[in-house]
Amino acid sequence: MNIQKLKPIKLLILDVDGVLTDGKIIYTDSGEEIKRFDAKDGHGLKLLMRSGIGVALLTGRKSKAIVHRARDLGIEHVYQKAIDKSAVYSKILTKSTLLDKNVAFVGDDLVDIPVLKKVGFSAAVPDAVPEVKEIVDYVTSNNGGEGAVREICELLLKAQNKWKKVTEKYHST
Repeated sequence: MNIQKLKPIKLLILDVDGVLTDGKIIYTDSGEEIKRFDAKDGHGLKLLMRSGIGVALLTGRKSKAIVHRARDLGIEHVYQKAIDKSAVYSKILTKSTLLDKNVAFVGDDLVDIPVLKKVGFSAAVPDAVPEVKEIVDYVTSNNGGEGAVREICELLLKAQNKWKKVTEKYHST
């Protein structure tokens, strides 16, 4: 992995199903969708945002659970029902005035490939489809919904020398 690609990152964009969750979708008898999120991933995202790196969610599905999780974490930029993720990504860049080199994206399936090819740093989870794993800069050790996002957050913070500052309050007595 080229650590230099992590240094200019100012925005982390995440796919949701299979990255921020384990990819399993559960429906209740009433048709309500349930997703399972990892608390350590959430804390990693909070650390990232506290350090000044933005976070956005970009998903092809629409779910109230995503809205609730984003609100809980303070993620303001949530793009659901993004059938053409590349087009939405272009809008994100225009709106934020960032360049491709300033963006990291984590995906796991074919629909993510166009964005993964454009960003400055691309990552996938271990059970991503082979076509995705072949083109990314990094494959996480942890699975989606089980610490993969936290792993990316720590990589970014450490590469940008922000880890110590963002975690120092936990070490003080």
